[in-house]
Amino acid sequence: MSPSVRLQEMIRVIRGARTQGEERGVIQRECAAIRAQFRQADNGTRSHNLAKLLYVHMLGYPAHFGQMECVRLIASPRYNEKRVGYLGAMMLLDEKQDASLLITNSIKNDLSHNSQYVQSLALCTLACMGSAEMCRDLAPEIDRLLRASNSYIKKKAALCAVHIVRKVPDLGELFTPAARSLLCEKNHGVLHGAVVLITELCERNPDTLEQFRKVVPELVQIMKGLVMSGYSPEHNVAGISDPFLQVRILRLLRILGRNNDTASDAMNDLLAQVATNTDSSKTAGSAVLYETVLTVMDIKSESGLRVLAVNILGRFLLNNDRNIRYISMTSLQKIVQTDHNAVQRHRGTIVDCLKDQDASVKRRALELSLALVSAVNIRSLMKELLLFLSSCPPELRAHTTSGIFNAAERYAPSQRWHIDTILHVLTTAGGDVRDETVPNLIQLITTATELHCYTVHKLYRALITDISVQSLVQVACWCIGEYGDLLLRGECEETEPVQVTEDDVLDALETVLQSHMSSPATRGFALTATMKLSTRITHNVDRIRSIVSIYGSCIDVELQQRAVEYNALFKKYDHMRYRGSVCGAPSVIAKLPEYLLGGSGEPVPSSGLSHTVPGPATSTSGGDLLDLLGGLDVSPGE
Repeated sequence: MSPSVRLQEMIRVIRGARTQGEERGVIQRECAAIRAQFRQADNGTRSHNLAKLLYVHMLGYPAHFGQMECVRLIASPRYNEKRVGYLGAMMLLDEKQDASLLITNSIKNDLSHNSQYVQSLALCTLACMGSAEMCRDLAPEIDRLLRASNSYIKKKAALCAVHIVRKVPDLGELFTPAARSLLCEKNHGVLHGAVVLITELCERNPDTLEQFRKVVPELVQIMKGLVMSGYSPEHNVAGISDPFLQVRILRLLRILGRNNDTASDAMNDLLAQVATNTDSSKTAGSAVLYETVLTVMDIKSESGLRVLAVNILGRFLLNNDRNIRYISMTSLQKIVQTDHNAVQRHRGTIVDCLKDQDASVKRRALELSLALVSAVNIRSLMKELLLFLSSCPPELRAHTTSGIFNAAERYAPSQRWHIDTILHVLTTAGGDVRDETVPNLIQLITTATELHCYTVHKLYRALITDISVQSLVQVACWCIGEYGDLLLRGECEETEPVQVTEDDVLDALETVLQSHMSSPATRGFALTATMKLSTRITHNVDRIRSIVSIYGSCIDVELQQRAVEYNALFKKYDHMRYRGSVCGAPSVIAKLPEYLLGGSGEPVPSSGLSHTVPGPATSTSGGDLLDLLGGLDVSPGE
């Protein structure tokens, strides 16, 4: 490739390369030729070569050696060379490089150029890569251009002033008077730049915010003109007059009306007008309405206006665009605590979004549905949540179960409903529940004295049906160990009684002990339950003794310890097993057994259901049972 090849030809050759190595070779040869020409005297090809180098830079290859060439072209008197030079400066230079300071004087000169296009190049470059030092030096020039008669320049200067304020916030006071005067302009581009500049000034200085609260009536009039104006080909987007400017004005009004009654009152009527007259069938209209809703919710607006805003978000939930549905639910979630009743009216639509195919929409719908649960709708809404749990994605199950548990704890209409709900969740998604679920449910069952018979029957049925869900099996084993006598009686008014024999119960517990699906903690529950049944049954004590003795040589140390302790009770302390003693009536203990602690030695965190958890009366955390019985010396397997 010859050094004089045109840009279009270089692009064609590079795009025609069949391998990355071939592309790299082409670019290296061309860059070498460009370097050679940069070292020569000006032959009229500098801008041409820099343009090729900028394309190379866009492909990700090194182009830093062209930085000084940008400085030279910016100082050129020819517009075509200035244009390429300024473009190169915006792409190859930034405020961290010393070369950027070399163009400060050129930018200052060009800001006073008699051509608006040269001034525009300088303004765009300063707004793109101006450092703090450059901004301080050139801020007076920008303030001067904000007061120029040329609308094209004022628009560019306003956006450049925004960059300066972001870089050097102390310079904001310099632009405040000019920014205020720009609101009188008719040109939409100038108005847009002015609103962006005022927004930036207000966000960074509370004193400036107070000053601009006085211009709320002017902003309201500008906005009304946009809303009520007829068709304007120049600014019309999908039937909406300049939605970009409308959105910017609404954002500024939101800042000005926040925590201020006077400013909020001045814009209430306008916001109602925008909310009722804007067509939401197109994306542009939806954008304006969304900003209107955010403004209504952020200022001190009237209650009726807030209801109208919530209704707009409710309509967004029916939109075919998933992005609109997503932002609608995000907004509803932010305001559900303050406007609960208004959001509650759209509960049906929100619940329908749980069936959405988009995972993000489904997650937002779940969070919002959980936030809408109350004492009034707990039964109906929980049915929907439980139905969702049965088919929800795996990544949402833990969040769903936690939310259902929290809602049930707060609003449960009865203890039986509460227990049934938790058991349903354990049956459906027991593997995804949190660790604290088991002790919390045990505490709940303990306090529901009149439901002990009902609960033990229900848990027994669950146990013989499926032992794969560890949390459910643990609760079932505990309940059978504590209330097995109620199960054996076969009498229960709350549910259809089941005739269960002692062998049936022991078979179920032994199945848990022998199952490969049972964790050590689950086996601990089953072994303790078996031991406690030795005081509730009369004909199978020898079988229980046999089961316990087997685990005296278990490989799991914790399980082995319990078996040894229980075996000692059978041999030397048999009188302590009976009701009212070690294996007596269920009790509430301050600490959990170690096999409920997961080996950490620390209590499982509570979600609020309880602070003390009933556990097997034969075990204490932090000390051996045998120590409590007088320091009996028993070795494993005895």
